[in-house]
Amino acid sequence: MLLNGPCARKYPWICFFIVSTAFATLPRDYLEVCERFGRNYNPFVYQVLQLLEKEYRKTNKRFEDEFTVKIAGNNRLIPVQRLTDDDFEMLIDTLKPHYNVTGLDVRYNLLTDDGANHVAELLEEVQSLTYLNLMFNDIKADGAEVIAKALHRNRTLKYLRLTGNKIGNIGGMFFATMLQINSSLEKLDLGDCDLEMQSLIAIATVLIKNQSIKGINLNRPILKSEEEESTLHMSHMLQINSTLIELHMCKHDIKNLGMQQLCEALYVNTALRYLDVSCNRITRDAMKYLGELLKRNNVLEVIDLSSNRIEDEGSVYLTKALAFYNTSLKALSIVSNNITGKGLTAFSESMKTNSTLTNIYIWGNKLDSETCVAFSNLITSGRLKKDNTDVEPYEVDGCMYLAELSHGIKKHYYWTPTYGEIEGPSTNAGFAIVQSAKNL
Repeated sequence: MLLNGPCARKYPWICFFIVSTAFATLPRDYLEVCERFGRNYNPFVYQVLQLLEKEYRKTNKRFEDEFTVKIAGNNRLIPVQRLTDDDFEMLIDTLKPHYNVTGLDVRYNLLTDDGANHVAELLEEVQSLTYLNLMFNDIKADGAEVIAKALHRNRTLKYLRLTGNKIGNIGGMFFATMLQINSSLEKLDLGDCDLEMQSLIAIATVLIKNQSIKGINLNRPILKSEEEESTLHMSHMLQINSTLIELHMCKHDIKNLGMQQLCEALYVNTALRYLDVSCNRITRDAMKYLGELLKRNNVLEVIDLSSNRIEDEGSVYLTKALAFYNTSLKALSIVSNNITGKGLTAFSESMKTNSTLTNIYIWGNKLDSETCVAFSNLITSGRLKKDNTDVEPYEVDGCMYLAELSHGIKKHYYWTPTYGEIEGPSTNAGFAIVQSAKNL
């Protein structure tokens, strides 16, 4: 199927007809491919392609419109037949002719190292693909090597998610090598992949010179030392790197010294806009460094401090900086930080003089009556919109209370609801504010 060249430019309506006809026959194409290879078709894949076809016909998509095929194995109310390596091979062969399929989401399926060979084939032969989600499959170090080497030659993929695939330290080293060669990938997600110190240091070292990566997720590595070496190397990288705008270091065992190093690095960094240091061991003492940083740094737009222990004393450092100095921070999560009414009301007071901070998330702290009244006033006055926080006020017998809302900086990072809005800004505020990649 020839879709480029002078014929396509002279007669675009012909190409539109070809692509429209081809795309509308995706389910039939899939059955034909399975028959040609002598394989049984996967009813789950067939159902998804049928729904995609109906959506295409209903919305009357244009020739240039792009599609993401989503065959996630975890978003159905009833059990489904998840993709195996053979199913994935059939799916790839079906999608090859369809150049407006630019994204593929096969999270929570049964792909193994053998399936990684088909992933490599996809990256080498489907040059329109910009987004690939392989989250929580069963790809290990051997599969990581195959995928990483395929990306040495690929020049189109922008966003790769490998979250939850246990590629380990060896697999992480293959991706560190890839980042030295590939110059088109913009976001890489290696969270929950059992990376170790060696691969973390290698990735941090490579990112010093890499000029294409805008976002990287290194959540929950396997660390065997209390020395915070990974934080030290990431801090050194941030002092030099000028392109990274999103960094996730959740569950890195960061303590006060590590947070101090990160803050000192961000004094000279003029690029990073999203910093995720949730689920660490950061306490109130480290907040004086972050408070000083917020006084001088007017680049950071999203900070996730969820599940640390900054308490009321740490809140004071932050609220002073937010109230009188900072003019860039738009979203802040202080969920589950052992903050009482004193600290929470200080945040509400700081928002009265700060006009930039639009999103704040406070659930999981000690919400006393003073806190409930303060945040109720913020919301009813219009200073804080309901979509931009995770609490909603209600009144019982003349007393004000706060209820939890399903909103957050990255509420739908590991899962998505079966029904309703999936990628809305209220549940994924961090990614909506700082868009380092097109797809979540």
